[in-house]
Amino acid sequence: MKFQPGQSGNPAGKPKGAPDKRTALRSLLNPYAPQLVEKAVQIALEGDTAALKLCLDRCIAPLRSTAPEASLKAEGELSERGEATLQAIYSGEIDAIHGAALMSALADQARLKEQTELEQRLRALEGRL
Repeated sequence: MKFQPGQSGNPAGKPKGAPDKRTALRSLLNPYAPQLVEKAVQIALEGDTAALKLCLDRCIAPLRSTAPEASLKAEGELSERGEATLQAIYSGEIDAIHGAALMSALADQARLKEQTELEQRLRALEGRL
């Protein structure tokens, strides 16, 4: 039987209480958790870089931005704001993680501005026709 376009093959969805495959697998591993962790640490200490990464990822939280809020140039052209952000990164006023987020936001803003300008130009052209 072929499904109709726009119609779910399982309209009722997953039944409530249906076991998740991950939960079932986790329950199989739980009794061995201490030994598995000990073995992963042992392998990591022997030089296995994948095991080392696994252990470190579980022990140390990912690096987060720690720089205080900086007051950057909020006016002017996007390129000027981008330059101010880069200078703030280079001078240490903001950290690279925060700076990358700001640069990404500026890039998003540039795309939105470009889209808006294109829409305005299109409307103007359509108005002339």
